[in-house]
Amino acid sequence: MPRHPVIAICIVLLFGISAACGNGGEQSAPRSPEPPADPPPLVAAPAVAESPGAPGPSGAVPVNAQEQSTTGEAAGVAWTVPARWEVQPPRMMRVATYLIPKDAEDDEPGECAVFYFGRGQGGSVDLNLQRWREQFETDTGGQPSLAERKSTINGLAVTTVSLAGTYLASMGPMFQSGAVKKPGYRMLGAIIEAPEGNVFVKLTGPEKTVLSADGEFQAFLNSLK
Repeated sequence: MPRHPVIAICIVLLFGISAACGNGGEQSAPRSPEPPADPPPLVAAPAVAESPGAPGPSGAVPVNAQEQSTTGEAAGVAWTVPARWEVQPPRMMRVATYLIPKDAEDDEPGECAVFYFGRGQGGSVDLNLQRWREQFETDTGGQPSLAERKSTINGLAVTTVSLAGTYLASMGPMFQSGAVKKPGYRMLGAIIEAPEGNVFVKLTGPEKTVLSADGEFQAFLNSLK
């Protein structure tokens, strides 16, 4: 064999061995893939306080319960109920009944009752004023004086009265007096001459409770329309 080809073959073999044994003769192992980084922890979005009147998630506008207005109507007139008065379940011969929260010094709450008996029913203004007066008595057993006032509210004739003394709580229909006596009571009354007949409003209760509702009673009447 010629000498030069043998030398060339040896050179090629030495070059291949050197390339394979580079970096100290150790062959580097392939890197294993690094584990993916942990995802960042989930953080809850801060709560957003809902303000009255702000749109909710569905786009609806919530209504503040304290801002709702309760209304009533009878005989062709309507009114707005004071926010502090609580609407009671229906009762016989009454259009509406409202509970008046009691004063801190009183033992029981007051009550405002609205009556309407139909066109031409229930008696005249003067007859009912006398009936109301007969539902109270003084300490000596007589009839108390009746403070009466006539006015026009939004085009409606209204007669208002105030009575105080021992209340003879009604136990029967209409305005009949009963046998239950409640001393220290007061009444605020109003007779509204509505388009379809008289409407009778009667607020009774312990004196301090009724006096605390006097402004609300006037607001009730002023809302008539």
